[in-house]
Amino acid sequence: MQKTKHIEIRTAIPGPKSVEVHRRVHAATPRAVSVSLPVVDRAEGALVTDIDGNTLIDLTGGVGVQNVGHRNPRVVAALEEQVRRFLHTDFTNIPYESYVQLAERLNKTFPGGGDDICSIFFNSGAEAVENAIKIARAATGRKGIISFEGAFHGRTLMAMTLTSKVHPYKARMGPYAPEVYRVPFPYSYRCDMAEGPDHVCGPRCYSRIERALLTQVAAEDVAAVIVEPVQGEGGFVVPPPDFLPWLRAFTEKHGILLIVDEVQTGFGRTGKFWATEHSGIRPDLLTMAKSIANGVPLSGVMGRREYMDGPGPSQIGGTYVGNPLAAAAANAVLDAFDQDGVLAMGVRQGEQIRARLEELKAQSPYVGEVRGLGPMLAVELVKDRNSKEPHPELTGRAVQRAMERGVLVLTAGIYGNVIRFLQPLTAPADVIDEALDVVVSSVLEG
Repeated sequence: MQKTKHIEIRTAIPGPKSVEVHRRVHAATPRAVSVSLPVVDRAEGALVTDIDGNTLIDLTGGVGVQNVGHRNPRVVAALEEQVRRFLHTDFTNIPYESYVQLAERLNKTFPGGGDDICSIFFNSGAEAVENAIKIARAATGRKGIISFEGAFHGRTLMAMTLTSKVHPYKARMGPYAPEVYRVPFPYSYRCDMAEGPDHVCGPRCYSRIERALLTQVAAEDVAAVIVEPVQGEGGFVVPPPDFLPWLRAFTEKHGILLIVDEVQTGFGRTGKFWATEHSGIRPDLLTMAKSIANGVPLSGVMGRREYMDGPGPSQIGGTYVGNPLAAAAANAVLDAFDQDGVLAMGVRQGEQIRARLEELKAQSPYVGEVRGLGPMLAVELVKDRNSKEPHPELTGRAVQRAMERGVLVLTAGIYGNVIRFLQPLTAPADVIDEALDVVVSSVLEG
């Protein structure tokens, strides 16, 4: 039986019209606005059609924003209805019910549950992180924050301070916010303290976090530890299953709040609604953004009321935060999860992608590790499996080839040698198969 072909190539990619828009971007914007991919004209599901008429498969998902797919019908309908009613009031001046409804629904999803959960909304992931830190400091009266090597939390002042990757994010951008202390993240593939036949991080690795309380900052001065349940920009690094429970016990022992940053991992990206659910822990605060509203700018902080009530009235907020368009879109996203089986789709998709990536590893000596949770998967490319020397050159070539053949995919990792998959969770199996054919061949060509 002949496979349906979704990729349609009419020009070189990027095509002439895209190249001309790229030229205009360079002329009209600073070099920080860097573009290389085809210029989109329209998108549907996991397919993107560019202004040159090429249809490509999107494995970037707007950098993890399109978990329920481009132009999800529920989201489109909710936005159209909201546009007809009103666009903006500022919730704290003239409130609207959709904001409250969204908070109520999200509160019920909090990892570990509880009746003491509340939420507040902002615009971007970085803004959510900034405010989570403010909430933690206000609630504890402490100033210190512990973050991890390989972390990415955003590009505003505090968020960029917490972020670990120097290039391209932090170089020449200092000075940074004070009272931030960095500790190693359990990255088993590259850890010199990992143990056992499977080379997995464990208590010896985690002890370096305890050591920070002796060499960097006193426990009684630390307000919070912030951690990604799976590191995103750091290379889709999954810590050992016992790490988050260990970290939860560590923070509780010292009266430190635990903030889980679910900006990229949330909304089904790992096969559960929140990645934190895989560990069974109950955090104190949780940050969310990206797929919360399917591309309409929205973020939030959710957590235990005893800490969320730390700041006083109007101490955190903003003009556009939780705006009515975003709230409508986010409620529609939750409808999609509740009624359309998105989580189950993601689980099946993860099994499909992992099987193909493991086949690729068996075929290519350059695949050092396949890793991830559920559909949040990645391959780390190395020059030699014994030395594990990163291979960013092959990574760049493979991603470029894939684009030219009609598949858009992103890199990650502190060495730039990881190919990560952020496809819409609603993408059908045949679309994923076609995309993987392209990515796999692009890697195998070396």
